[in-house]
Amino acid sequence: MTTVDSPAGGIAPTLRRLYFVRFAFAIVWAGLLFVTKSQLGPLAVTLLVLYPLFDVVAAVVDARSSRAAGPVRGLLVNIAISLLAAVGLAVACTSGLPAVLRVWGAWAIVAGLVQLIVAVARRALGGQWPMILSGGLSVLAGTTFVIGASAPDPVLTNVAGYAVLGGIFFLVSAIRLGRTVGLKADTVHS
Repeated sequence: MTTVDSPAGGIAPTLRRLYFVRFAFAIVWAGLLFVTKSQLGPLAVTLLVLYPLFDVVAAVVDARSSRAAGPVRGLLVNIAISLLAAVGLAVACTSGLPAVLRVWGAWAIVAGLVQLIVAVARRALGGQWPMILSGGLSVLAGTTFVIGASAPDPVLTNVAGYAVLGGIFFLVSAIRLGRTVGLKADTVHS
């Protein structure tokens, strides 16, 4: 059993805080994107590029807190693909909504696979089942974005919904990690 004094137990509180921040960001971001009504104006473009950049920052925080618990290769891969996604989205925004949805979809697929792999490796921490499910759903959602790019009238509202669902998974995982940390602390003190 992992205790709160071990490297793996020590990252759970940091992950919990990070997951709460990611939940709040996703909800606010999705609300702002929804307001754009699928128009690729300055606000939507800024939001679309900002989301993967926020993912980079979150992965950096995660990687720094996770180093003592083991390899962080998956997080480093996530940083690289999210940076590429931010650049790709900035370029795609000049070509229209179908291009944006294709880039967003490709990013969701790859990032979802990475999230799935990282969460499976972290199962012992507890609170990772929501992240495992989220990673798998991200792959499916990314596929629908790529397919939806060919629709007669593509929209960004599905991307906002994707962010909300991802945020909810982060919230559930944070809550579950809190229970795990609390249980482990009780085990250490008893």
